[in-house]
Amino acid sequence: QRVSLARAVYSSADVFLLDDPLSAVDSHVGKHLFERVIGPKGMLRNKTRILVTHGISFLPYVDEIVVLVNGVVSEVGSYDALRASKGAFNEFMGTYGKEESKADGNKEAAQGSDYEEINTLPEGLEPQADGSPEDIVSNTLRRENSLRHSQRNGSVRVRKNSSLRSKKDSGDKKGQRLIEKETWRTGRVKFSVYLQYLRAMGWCYVTWSFLIYFIQNVAIIGQNLWLSDWTNDAENYFNTTYPNHIRDMRIGVFGALGIAQGFLVFLGTILLADGFHLCIPGLLHTNLLSNSLKVPMVFFDTTPSGRVVNRFAKDIFTVDEMIPMSFRSWILCLLGVLGTLFVICLATPIFTAVVVPMAVVYYFVQRFYVATSRQLRRLDSVSRSPIYSHFGETVSGISVIRAYGHQQRFLKQNEDTIDQNLKSVYPWIVSNRWLAMRLESLGNLVVFFAALFAVISRDSLNSGLVGLSISYALNVTQTLNWLVRMTSELETNIVAVERVSEYTEIQKEAPWITSNRPPDDWPSAGNIRFENYKVRYRPELELVLHGITCDIETTEKIGIVGRTGAGKSSLTNCLFRIIEASEGRIIIDGIDITTLGLHDLRSRLTIIPQDPVLFSGTLRMNLDPFLKFSDEEIWNALELAHLKDYVRGLPTGLQHEVSEGGENLSLGQRQLLCLARALLRKSRILILDEATAAVDLETDDLIQSTIRRESP
Repeated sequence: QRVSLARAVYSSADVFLLDDPLSAVDSHVGKHLFERVIGPKGMLRNKTRILVTHGISFLPYVDEIVVLVNGVVSEVGSYDALRASKGAFNEFMGTYGKEESKADGNKEAAQGSDYEEINTLPEGLEPQADGSPEDIVSNTLRRENSLRHSQRNGSVRVRKNSSLRSKKDSGDKKGQRLIEKETWRTGRVKFSVYLQYLRAMGWCYVTWSFLIYFIQNVAIIGQNLWLSDWTNDAENYFNTTYPNHIRDMRIGVFGALGIAQGFLVFLGTILLADGFHLCIPGLLHTNLLSNSLKVPMVFFDTTPSGRVVNRFAKDIFTVDEMIPMSFRSWILCLLGVLGTLFVICLATPIFTAVVVPMAVVYYFVQRFYVATSRQLRRLDSVSRSPIYSHFGETVSGISVIRAYGHQQRFLKQNEDTIDQNLKSVYPWIVSNRWLAMRLESLGNLVVFFAALFAVISRDSLNSGLVGLSISYALNVTQTLNWLVRMTSELETNIVAVERVSEYTEIQKEAPWITSNRPPDDWPSAGNIRFENYKVRYRPELELVLHGITCDIETTEKIGIVGRTGAGKSSLTNCLFRIIEASEGRIIIDGIDITTLGLHDLRSRLTIIPQDPVLFSGTLRMNLDPFLKFSDEEIWNALELAHLKDYVRGLPTGLQHEVSEGGENLSLGQRQLLCLARALLRKSRILILDEATAAVDLETDDLIQSTIRRESP
């Protein structure tokens, strides 16, 4: 919220629409922001400010108050006039208003000694994620105003012991950069990646598929050889009647071989379709999804969403669609080339002298092409992630982008990220053309030598076999071209398996379930003990909690207070082991939580977060996703959360559809739904992470009164 407020101030607009920008900051910071930015003596004192707020402490300092009740304007006037009118506003203030304590007389002096002047920091920071312009608005606004800001005020005030001062003094340290550029591998794809892909399909599928296609190719060659031998009957029965039994035999064998080909192609296609399109993508996608859901939260803090989406979108599509086609075509082309060389060598054995040097040339052309094509495809995959990230952030921040009029800049950024991607796609297309020219030339040499040796050995060769050899040689150009292309395509596309495997090998959280299972009624008392508890977000970062030691007895209601960034939310995250301890331990009812599985631990605790989380689906699904409770219990929870009348008034009741993120519900209603969900669980330990910070006073009072009444 403070970044959004700073962004608005730097925009230098004439009218400011402020939608409760002080709701999620502590009272000291809120008062500071109001006095220095929004209030009558703030930076925006000469601007028009429309402030939407439930913070009644700011109301005496505004010029005019507009009171809304049920979507209509109830009262309009100054603070003193509305208080004197004895209307709805005065009643509201009488119910929820509380006089704030007077500021300490020496606060200004203390504040003055708590700050010092330092030079303005340089504008050298760049967007971190993927090396692409992924920051929504603030970076450009900062660049546009940095010169003017520096001219206006060449120094800024920071706390003497702040992290800004320590970073400035200590310089860059490992781990300060939150999001690193995406890495990619170089060189040949490891053979283990191919084995992993084939194991996912199953060795039985692989063996039978190759065997069936091999037999089918033998049937094709046998049919052509049979046809070649059939043509020689014209010489044997020249000017004589062709025997019927020989004719029937020739047709019968030829037809049987054709039927066998059709059946084998059908069977091989069924096996490959079952193995490639069902077994492999399902297994790899399941492993990818399972591991992505079990990685530590720090992974999502340091990995842009575009990288994750890229794995699930483009890479899984390649595994599901591209690789099976490439693999099937590679098998057919390989067997086709081997069959062609067999027939040519059978007709003209001297051709074997040419096969070896030409195979060497083919190999080096293919390796030269694959090295380039493979790395270009890797670059394509890496440069595609910023496109997903930028698009996702643009959609999520579209209202901000439109409000500041930066549509064209974001369109230009989108074009730039796509251009960066095309820089690797276009050379890949060019490399394909380079390969095609050289393979066509080498293929023509095969035709030339096959024809040359047939002419040289014309006196000793069978005419039908020579014709078959030349016809095979004419087709080998395209077959060889496709073999090299499919080999390259297969190695290029197998990079997707490599990238998917990369995310399946990321270190997971602690085990979901361990052998040390807690009792069914754990925690029965709810005693919590912190013993010298220290934690940091990442190994290379500083501690955020420094040796916390305390005891929380059963049924106690403990308030954790502190300034913004003091570590309050970090402490609650530690109870769920979202952040693991660097030192010390937490004991709940005599059990060290590090010895428990995450499922056993997290399923016994309940939290009401500051930002209510709802999912697309029905109200009942959001309240009871695992169908553990009856409708009666759910209605009781809704009644305790003061939502029963609202839900009963909906046409579909509990089956009311909730949009993504609960956008079709107000913030207060979403928070009350989270309260109802917490009441359903009946946990002995209930954690509220500033659950009422962003809601109005009435909802705040409802939540707190319910918790005091229902909690033991």
